[in-house]
Amino acid sequence: MADEQDVNEVVAAAARAARAAAGSLAAAPAKTIDEALRGMASRLAATPGPILAANAADVAAAEAGGMSGGLLDRLRLDEARLAAMAEQLNILADVAPEPARRTVRELGGGLILQEWRRPVGVIGANYEARPNVTVDVASQLVKSQNGGVLRTGSAALASAIALMDEVVAPALAEAGLDPAAVQLIRARGRGSAEALVAQPGLIPLVILRGSGESTRSLAEKAALRGVRTLAHADGGGVLYIDAAADLDKAFALITAGLDRLGVCNRLNLLLIHRDRFDDLVSRVTEAVAPRVAVSLPPHDHPLGYEWALDSAREATITIAPAAGPLDAARIANDETSGLAAGVVTEDAAAAREFLSAYAGTGAFWNATTRLLDGFKLLNVPETGINIDRVPGPRGPVTFRDLSLRQYAVVPADRLTDLD
Repeated sequence: MADEQDVNEVVAAAARAARAAAGSLAAAPAKTIDEALRGMASRLAATPGPILAANAADVAAAEAGGMSGGLLDRLRLDEARLAAMAEQLNILADVAPEPARRTVRELGGGLILQEWRRPVGVIGANYEARPNVTVDVASQLVKSQNGGVLRTGSAALASAIALMDEVVAPALAEAGLDPAAVQLIRARGRGSAEALVAQPGLIPLVILRGSGESTRSLAEKAALRGVRTLAHADGGGVLYIDAAADLDKAFALITAGLDRLGVCNRLNLLLIHRDRFDDLVSRVTEAVAPRVAVSLPPHDHPLGYEWALDSAREATITIAPAAGPLDAARIANDETSGLAAGVVTEDAAAAREFLSAYAGTGAFWNATTRLLDGFKLLNVPETGINIDRVPGPRGPVTFRDLSLRQYAVVPADRLTDLD
């Protein structure tokens, strides 16, 4: 590993290597790209031993360091999770690539305007200590024909190295692609993350995932250096139980929203119509106990406080009253990250009010916010969930979002010469 080396040079060297090799991806036919993805899936099934051994070492070190249960759950791999990762890779390989060119309109004078998709070149990614994300991001970059420089949380570094060396790089090579196109930063510590967002000439775009404060800080540093980011800094799902809610559905959605506590789209804030608040608080408290605690008014924290990022108290949800659908949407808009919010009601007018007013990334009616996930929504793995409030990729970011638009004006009678 490169712990003792200057991390800026380590990252720059990785970026230069990825840039030099990225052309093999950009020039590859879709069949070759998908062959590489299927090769990754095959290797996950064929060589689990080294991967699981590396992961066991990561988990043991994390346990010794006092990592919380939710974070340990995200860190841990087993054969079932490897099989799920392989299945997602095969599904991604079956997804038709985005058209490289599309005709926009005729310009006159025998000319045609086309929109062409171009790879970015090299994309960086900084993400939390979740081994599966190494494969998710690598596969999205390969599918979009971009090179990459990946950096994971230190707790998952041994797992990430095993996945790169046993799965990603060999599969690329076997497909005839340059394995150097996807690089992993093999250095521990935050310095490598900061170096990743400081290479505008080599890495113009960086995907940021992880804890809110850390990711926001990296996004700010990136902006100062002229590096664009797709940032997934904050999460926390909101569920509003309306006066006209079916309580069986409501309690089923509460349970579904708490199936995993360390993920961003879990139930974080439960809003209850004020007319039902006193009756339902005790029932909700009893339903989630003893696994999950509740935080009731008056709260000693912001309403949107994200429990998944609090390793000491992640097994908590906030409960608060709302005056109605519009008030619940206002709270979700103003007090939370804007990741996802849902309404439970049998009243269509109430659902319309809530859904029309809520401006966040994902909106749900009688459904759990846990569905805000690239694979669950789009049947494609994601690199992260972007919650920006400006135009651009929003929601689950997939390979379809990792390209540049180029306008090309060409003679109409020569279009076939470009095929």
